[in-house]
Amino acid sequence: MRSLFCACALAACASAAHAQQPGTSPAPPPAGAIAADSLGRPVEPDCVQQGPAAITSVPPLPAKRVPPGMRAPPADSLCLTRAEAVSAALLFNPQLAVAQAQTEQARARRVQGIAIPDPQFGASFEQSPGIFGAGGAAVRSVGASLTIPFPDKFRLRGRIGTADVRSAEFQSALTRQTVAASTSAIYDSLLASLRRRRDLREARALARDFARKTEARFNAGTTPRLDVVRARLDVAQAENQLIANERDIANARAAVNRLLGRPLAASIAAADSLAVPPPLPDLTALEAAALVARPELASLQSQQRGAHATTALAREYWLPDFIIGVSRDYAAPGPGVLTTGVALPLPIFFWQHTRGEIAESKGRERELAASLVDLQAQVGQDVRIAYSGAATALRQTVYLRDELLPTAQEAYRIASVSYGLGGSSALEVLEARRSLLDAQSQYTDALSAANTARADLERAVATSLQTFALGDSHDR
Repeated sequence: MRSLFCACALAACASAAHAQQPGTSPAPPPAGAIAADSLGRPVEPDCVQQGPAAITSVPPLPAKRVPPGMRAPPADSLCLTRAEAVSAALLFNPQLAVAQAQTEQARARRVQGIAIPDPQFGASFEQSPGIFGAGGAAVRSVGASLTIPFPDKFRLRGRIGTADVRSAEFQSALTRQTVAASTSAIYDSLLASLRRRRDLREARALARDFARKTEARFNAGTTPRLDVVRARLDVAQAENQLIANERDIANARAAVNRLLGRPLAASIAAADSLAVPPPLPDLTALEAAALVARPELASLQSQQRGAHATTALAREYWLPDFIIGVSRDYAAPGPGVLTTGVALPLPIFFWQHTRGEIAESKGRERELAASLVDLQAQVGQDVRIAYSGAATALRQTVYLRDELLPTAQEAYRIASVSYGLGGSSALEVLEARRSLLDAQSQYTDALSAANTARADLERAVATSLQTFALGDSHDR
């Protein structure tokens, strides 16, 4: 009778284990449902939005309605998708305010460069016994003059200032792209931490289930006490990993808040889940687009135009300035007089100019021309490196999803069922569970790396990859 009872108990444990662990790939979810992932469980986001969030201010926005069974975020939590997080960062990130201020400084320098010099006022008292005409003066002359540079100099200074402003604007665009890529990467790190928390909770549930089975077998006298201790140790390790994961989630939330210009301790939740990104466009098209759209190239080309105008301005050192003045002598009767003149430099030491500021400006032009050639090569290499990283990360992610993860799941299922039937040892089950957890961790890291590499490729191309022709998605 006791043997029959043990056999029934073992069969029940095996049936429960088989029901808990999927033996085959789960059926595809219906349209609109959340896709299933490891262990057949849905990949739930941190929060769910009823509609897109309106990013209009820095303070937290109210969270949307949360379906039954999903964790409700705090009342002041900001629930954002990846795209909304990037949009919010492009509105409120302090680095963009710095870039905008630098652009305003460039505009102010242009205004100053084309400004007409202020007029000069002068008064003189001659043949006077005291200072400033005290005691009388034979000549009391008061006048004002205005020096106007040669008109072409204003045109060249305006071109120099415009090139400076355009260069600052392109640098601001580069800052926006960098902030967008950083926000996407940090958002993916938050998604990875949240996904890892789900995997660790699943691992803890499996460890507790295995501990219960071990206790049952120990009470039935079919396993030693050491297996019970090992099972309890496995549960404790799972709990410890969850504690460490909570720190990672808090740090990731703080990093997202920093990029969004919010208080670091503000509550924020992710409305997206990590998924395998779609296939990449053709490398040749991406490289050609980068050579047109990269702000660094446009900024350097603008600097070249400014340097050319600087050289032309330096060559006009010999052009005259015009002087217009009005003066009057109050000691003599009669109205004031108008004075006009030309201040013409005598460039007898012309070699000082040709070997000085003109030679310096020409050297700057040659420097920028060589820098442009090198920068074009750097941009091409940057695109190729980013493309290689994104393509490799995508291949690894698909392989882990289709090969490694299902194999680890099947290995754990077999070990768990065999242990329930009295075949496998506790060490084999623990090793299979650790392999499964490691495969899940690798898959999570690969998902995060693939999405981050795709965002970095968009930064390298300076154009959204959605504008290029794409193949079929790897998502399922």
